[in-house]
Amino acid sequence: MKRFIPLAAAVAVANVAAEPQSMEHVLVSVPLHKKSAETAMPVTVLSGDELTRAVSGTIGDTLANSPGLANASFGPAVGQPVIRGQQGPRVTVLQNGTRSADASNISADHAVSVEPVLADSIEIVRGPATLLYGGGAIGGVVNVIDNRIPTVLPEKANGDVEYRHDTASSMDNVVAKGQAAVGNFAFHGSVLYRDWEDLEIPGKAVREDDHEDHDDHDDDHDEDHEGEEEHAEGGDGVIDNTSGRTKSLTLGSSYHFEDGFFGFAVSRLENDYGIPSGSHGEHGEEHGEDHGDDHHDDHDEDHDEDHDEDHDEDHDEDHEGEEEHGDITLEVEQTRYDTALHWHEPIAALDVMRGFLTYTDYEHSEIEGSGEVGTVYSNETWEGRLELVHQPIGNFHGVLGLQAIDSEFSAMGEEAFIPLTEKEGFGLFLLEDYHAADWTFEFGLRYDRDELAPDTSAASDSSFDALSFSGSALWDVSAQWQLGLALSRAERAPATEELYSNVENDDPEDWVVHAATGAIELGNTDLDVEVSNNVDFSVDWLGDDYFASITFFYNDFEDYIGLLAADQEVDEVPVYFYAQQDAEFYGVEFETEFGLTSFAGGDLRFGLFGDSIRGELDDGADIPRMPPMRIGGRISWQANQWRVWGGVLDAADQDRPGENEEETAGYTRWDAGIEYRLEASQGDLLAFVKFNNITDEEIRLSTSFLRDVAPEAGQGVEVGIRYSF
Repeated sequence: MKRFIPLAAAVAVANVAAEPQSMEHVLVSVPLHKKSAETAMPVTVLSGDELTRAVSGTIGDTLANSPGLANASFGPAVGQPVIRGQQGPRVTVLQNGTRSADASNISADHAVSVEPVLADSIEIVRGPATLLYGGGAIGGVVNVIDNRIPTVLPEKANGDVEYRHDTASSMDNVVAKGQAAVGNFAFHGSVLYRDWEDLEIPGKAVREDDHEDHDDHDDDHDEDHEGEEEHAEGGDGVIDNTSGRTKSLTLGSSYHFEDGFFGFAVSRLENDYGIPSGSHGEHGEEHGEDHGDDHHDDHDEDHDEDHDEDHDEDHDEDHEGEEEHGDITLEVEQTRYDTALHWHEPIAALDVMRGFLTYTDYEHSEIEGSGEVGTVYSNETWEGRLELVHQPIGNFHGVLGLQAIDSEFSAMGEEAFIPLTEKEGFGLFLLEDYHAADWTFEFGLRYDRDELAPDTSAASDSSFDALSFSGSALWDVSAQWQLGLALSRAERAPATEELYSNVENDDPEDWVVHAATGAIELGNTDLDVEVSNNVDFSVDWLGDDYFASITFFYNDFEDYIGLLAADQEVDEVPVYFYAQQDAEFYGVEFETEFGLTSFAGGDLRFGLFGDSIRGELDDGADIPRMPPMRIGGRISWQANQWRVWGGVLDAADQDRPGENEEETAGYTRWDAGIEYRLEASQGDLLAFVKFNNITDEEIRLSTSFLRDVAPEAGQGVEVGIRYSF
């Protein structure tokens, strides 16, 4: 706390502030036409200029500076969202209401296949959101909304064209999107091109204190491994093998009739990116014995044989031979088809009917430095969703819905530790709210049935029934004050990797190492449904030019599925196994924003935000990779066409890292920006400059598997120009 008290005081004295947060946003993720200030569910919304400033190349990095949200990075190309310490299969990422349907839940090094830079808004709903989107949302929902199927008929053509460049990674990012109408038909198109080089960082990629702990081990390395050691440590000021390129194209159309619309869209995403050197084998063998979050692959077993004397002679000063042998690049391809139907009052009893049908064909190949394909992951998914919003019955408003998912996941190659698995899921949900004077009550119920069929004789089919329910109350104490209380009980079926990892291999010598965790992971076909009992209590102070919000939460898990360390190693690789025990998470989130009197001819605003989250297993052990306690602030001044802003985020040490994990040092990050907006009769031109990590702070995220070998970006400048018409 010593570092937080003076920081908070300094921020307050400096009038730290942010762009006003609109309280009028209608939540697309909640099909009752609710505004964000009309529900007791904890909600975060990014849209408009706020989203433009926050947007990054990954969804995790885009959301990382919001209370209760964090980034689980795996190098600059991978950023999975963390909600209140939950990530992976407990966080559901949606694209316009249906799942992203990629392979990000299977492994920490797999990117989420959504593009926040193309989004019109991003909604994050916590708590009872599982009632609308299933057990995978037990931690929360991230819904990326991009209007690929136009929901309104535009009066005239409109769109945006943007270019931005970031010096920290030499990134060039070009985006164009637009909508137009011909008669009753609306059309949407968007295109994205982004490429970047190896990420610049302060100091070396490998954490120096971690590297020094293994000096004795390093001394024992023979000459055959000297090149590998230096390559794993990484060059000064850069993370090797983190360059990449992304291309995306989306086309959509909708036909609008008197009472609604019907639409179709198709999108293609190609994303090629490198996995940081040291994450898949090179650095992993050096640290595997002591650190459960470092990395290995099967390629290590033959490493000594491949590095013979002839190969060593070919090593140049840049270690090109090692780079070819060890570096891994992912080549991602995804084609997605979306259809949607919105029909107002199809029958007398219904206010609106919303239907969604999505087919996603996802595949990525992991390419070794030699050009050989190591492992191919694929996920073919159908998802259908129907929402029926009934007409008001007295003061009751509600929606009845059903959801069906059919997917086939497969992994083929040397890192294939999960058998081909077919999964069918069905969900039925009901959400109602009741208005009475200054009170709003919400009630929800959901039933899910999941069936998994692995293509192996080593495990039988599995089926799970899950029942979830929730209730909440929102009290408008006055025109400015609200109190909210939300209670929910959510159930989640085990994920494919939790059930079937290495299930086909009885002999320990045949166990396959999961490179993203640097460990052997053993699935457990005896796992049962995971249950979370949740409480959220919130206090909100809302006004025309200010708001303050604080939320306390408590999550009590029964049969929490965790990856626990076994007292066993195979070739110095640690063994972990999936097991269940009770766990609890609790914490607080707060955010404030105020407008001040005019200053130097402009408007000055300030705000503070922060969060603190703790996770603990029933046996007293800390949950690994939890976010640290954070506090931050922002300041902005706006006059005429100009806007100047600054921000600071201070994160404490994470000294509760969990079993077999290393502590993570805290950091203080400063950012600032200047914007100039020029209005014209045909559009709006915005030029901006962002100064990121101004003090070149070394930042290692406690939520990241790669914190010891891949820190976050160092000092950088991002410049861009955006034209909206």
